Amino acid sequence: MKSIQVGELKARFSEVLGAVKSGETVVISYGRKREKVAAIVPYPPAGGRAKRKLGVLAGRARARFAKDFALTDEEFLKA
Repeated sequence: MKSIQVGELKARFSEVLGAVKSGETVVISYGRKREKVAAIVPYPPAGGRAKRKLGVLAGRARARFAKDFALTDEEFLKA
């Protein structure tokens, strides 16, 4: 994990984005004390979601949702 100050980030933004794109996390520090205030992390690729386990039912049950399954927040809260 690389740490960089705000001023240096401004000057080398494209280079930092290249490092993040290649999988590196960059921490941004601010002020004289170099207090860590933020981190730039790689965005996960589309469709790269990990499968979730069913907790206590792991290995005993499976759940699948149809590709056209949709549930709005309002419908979810009414249930």
